[in-house]
Amino acid sequence: MIAPKGILISIGGNVDKGTADESDFEKINKFSFFEDGILYRILSEMKGVDSHIEVITTASEIPEEVGQNYVDAFNRLGCSNVGVIHVKNREDAQKVEYLERIRKADGVMMTGGNQMRLTMIYGGTEFLEILHDRYINEAFVIAGTSAGAMAMSNTMIYEGASHEALLKGKVKITTGLAFMKDVIIDSHFVKRGRFGRLAQVVCSNPACIGIGLGEDTGVLVRNGNELETIGSGLVLIFDGHEIKYSNIADIEDGMPVSIEHLVVHVLAKGNQYFLKERKFLHMREAIS
Repeated sequence: MIAPKGILISIGGNVDKGTADESDFEKINKFSFFEDGILYRILSEMKGVDSHIEVITTASEIPEEVGQNYVDAFNRLGCSNVGVIHVKNREDAQKVEYLERIRKADGVMMTGGNQMRLTMIYGGTEFLEILHDRYINEAFVIAGTSAGAMAMSNTMIYEGASHEALLKGKVKITTGLAFMKDVIIDSHFVKRGRFGRLAQVVCSNPACIGIGLGEDTGVLVRNGNELETIGSGLVLIFDGHEIKYSNIADIEDGMPVSIEHLVVHVLAKGNQYFLKERKFLHMREAIS
């Protein structure tokens, strides 16, 4: 399988702006973006301040305000060539103007919100085909935060309250945008106590690597395989390949799940993890 030439940057978000995976979160009417270090890294993986980036606000309930805040944030870093694409339905996703803009951009940034909107609106569209083609064949950057990060994987969590996460059937999954294979991404991971729900999903799908992203923290993925932790917090990696036992196939819905030998790695800024090799690396180790 040919390694993609593009780069994925998945960020754990900060303030949730409408995520539908937990019904009881506190909605806060303010905007808070990851530190300039992550924003700057996104630009540096393109053409720096000369980058042309398109912000995709589809997941958000307040797309105009969120889009403008990203424009302002990138402008403060000296990047002025920032567009905002407000795709609100599948008809919008077919607009020739939007298709041409993502063909010409150096990268895109998908905002937070409701990840189901991303899969429902873009699934099977030319818009998504262009993003996939550019990611595979060009030095194209796809960044996403919160819902925009969770939708990057082929298996996507879309529902599951933290306090019920290790009860069978309480975590719901569907097909994501599939930029990454055999991974499952969760956001706001540490602050919202989402250990249990990622553990259940990895237990049910042990061929997948679970990636739990802390807030103001993310992973930069090269060659579809090499993860580097960026930002100020932590990333947790869940490896289910060596699970020895689980009761999840035998119990009724709503019953507690047990798991033996789920491997967990904790990564801070600069640490790396290689997905195919399932190998943790320190700051600048070379994989053998």
